[in-house]
Amino acid sequence: MSEQSVTEQRATFRRFDECTKKDMEIIGQNLRPFAEALPDRVLEHLKLLDGDFGGFNVDRLAHSLQTATRAHRDGRDEEYVVCCLLHDIGDTLGSYDHGAIAAAILKPFVSEANLWMLENHTVFQGYYYFDHLGGDKNAREVHKDNPHYEHTREFIEKYDMPAFDENYDTMPLSDFEPMVRRVMTKDFG
Repeated sequence: MSEQSVTEQRATFRRFDECTKKDMEIIGQNLRPFAEALPDRVLEHLKLLDGDFGGFNVDRLAHSLQTATRAHRDGRDEEYVVCCLLHDIGDTLGSYDHGAIAAAILKPFVSEANLWMLENHTVFQGYYYFDHLGGDKNAREVHKDNPHYEHTREFIEKYDMPAFDENYDTMPLSDFEPMVRRVMTKDFG
């Protein structure tokens, strides 16, 4: 390899059909440090929810932390707790389908059941308010035969739905950071 650092080297193609093996080696060498920093970027993005009340009595970060705290104290595994922590991370970019954003972020790291839970939690949470907006509070019932229906319903009932209590003894984000790093680590072999 030349004396240039990995981050200074760049591929030379202008179209992917011009890509060479050398180009892909350069891209590959840059992928590892970028991918390894993913938990840091996710945690920074999660902090954007701090102070964002959106009309709720707790801000979105407090809601996320409270959801994760409840699951952690209930003995759920780290993958599940991280899903709880990040379930609403998409609120800032996917206001109309924030569950899909959380699912896309965690897809490489979580089980099929937890992925489905993230993707669909919004319609399950709607059981408590869709009718107030003129919608069908039972919209989640279209998923009744899905093998992950009960897993998602339990997430809503035990952790997401009650996590709007401004007096709840919520764990700080720093307690969850090591969990996020462990769950969002992929072996490059």
